[in-house]
Amino acid sequence: MPRRLLHVQGAAEAPLRAALSALRVSLGVPEGFPADVMAEAERVAGAPRVPAHDATGIELFTIDPPTSTDLDQAMHLERRAGGGYRVHYAIADVAAFVTPGGALDAEAHRRVTTLYFPDGKTPLHPTVLSEDAASLLPGRTRPALLWRIDLDADGAATATDVRRALVRSRAKLDYEGVQKQIDSGTAPEPLALLRDIGILREQQELARGGISLNVPEQEIVAHDHHYDLTYRAPLPADGWNAQISLLTGIAGAELMLAYGTGILRTLPSAPDGAVARLRRSARALGIDWPHHVPYAAVVRSLDPREPNHAAFLQECTSLLRGAGYTVFTGGAAPERAVHAAVAAPYTHCTAPLRRLVDRYAGELCLAAVAGQEPPAWVAAALDAVPKEMARGTSRANTVERESVDIVEAALLKDRVGEVFDATVVDVKEQQPTVGTVHLTDPAVVARIESNDSLPLGERLRVRLTQADPGTAKVLFAPA
Repeated sequence: MPRRLLHVQGAAEAPLRAALSALRVSLGVPEGFPADVMAEAERVAGAPRVPAHDATGIELFTIDPPTSTDLDQAMHLERRAGGGYRVHYAIADVAAFVTPGGALDAEAHRRVTTLYFPDGKTPLHPTVLSEDAASLLPGRTRPALLWRIDLDADGAATATDVRRALVRSRAKLDYEGVQKQIDSGTAPEPLALLRDIGILREQQELARGGISLNVPEQEIVAHDHHYDLTYRAPLPADGWNAQISLLTGIAGAELMLAYGTGILRTLPSAPDGAVARLRRSARALGIDWPHHVPYAAVVRSLDPREPNHAAFLQECTSLLRGAGYTVFTGGAAPERAVHAAVAAPYTHCTAPLRRLVDRYAGELCLAAVAGQEPPAWVAAALDAVPKEMARGTSRANTVERESVDIVEAALLKDRVGEVFDATVVDVKEQQPTVGTVHLTDPAVVARIESNDSLPLGERLRVRLTQADPGTAKVLFAPA
């Protein structure tokens, strides 16, 4: 999923639409699905492989943005009679529809991930599956991988199970509605427990040294003759919901490690130089970061509703570079098994409608619990998945980066020559006259070029010298 979420509210004007269309063409993004893929999708949509276990009695609910229809996850939360909590987490069972070696499978391996553009998305699977037959829509009976994770009173996991099951979500909720219900005390207990369990899991994360970045969403609002670019700060409910997914990813990694075969999402620790550069950016943005205070504690103290805090959280994503996927077989744990931001072994297994690797991770977790060999199609493809995911993730990152550039250019195209307040948040080591500035208003992060070395972490007055959505470039110079 994208690190810098960005979308357009309202109709995009012609130059912006044209630039985004050109980006799709340049990256080879497919406009639709081949006929054989669509034919298979239509055929299997009404005839998935149905599991024997019926769990439709569990009153699951989903939490997603209001317009989302590709619903990967549904949950039910409850207190355990002996103390602690039980999390039921249903994940869409894509493998119930996709036949290994078939047209759908081959197309998913070509696409690898869903691609997110400001004006829409290019899905991993045909929408007849991802937004209908396989999606955990309310009131619909669906095949799923049903996780059951028991927690003690402190929120630590004590037991994990996952099996194929038929499930039925009861409600499609959104973050703002969930937050209002919980804050007002009107949420039913299965939903109210999201706050209790979410906070406990955040405390568990703090204890192990992990960190979750509540990166604000960049939102572009289209008016009659111009755009406004602002940040939407995530709600506490966003973070609590994310903790349930993280809990499942950690539980899945532990199952794989005990099983001796798996695919982990790994991230090395950030080098000291990257942290030092981030400290200078913090100083320029007015973020208090004493030398004795760890990075994770600083991030937790930030309020993403504050513009300078939002800017710093965007810069914190620089420490996430180097993430990848690590396959291991034969019983021995890999040398690199930890995701530095999670501060624990972790796997991607909760978004199979939108990410290829999750289908494989889910199958490995099922095999681990059952004590069986992994399916032959999983074993045969497993070694190639990290390279496929690297290719797909690289393209998704390019879409994210270039889309932001295009939208910012559309926002600023009529303001060339104006002067803005900004902070130098990055400088190229090999080209100290080239870097990145973060504007105070509007919420723009863009390239700057100077005749002299740029002062990393300092504030500058900058002049907009170029903004053309057709070239996807915004350029500033010191004023």
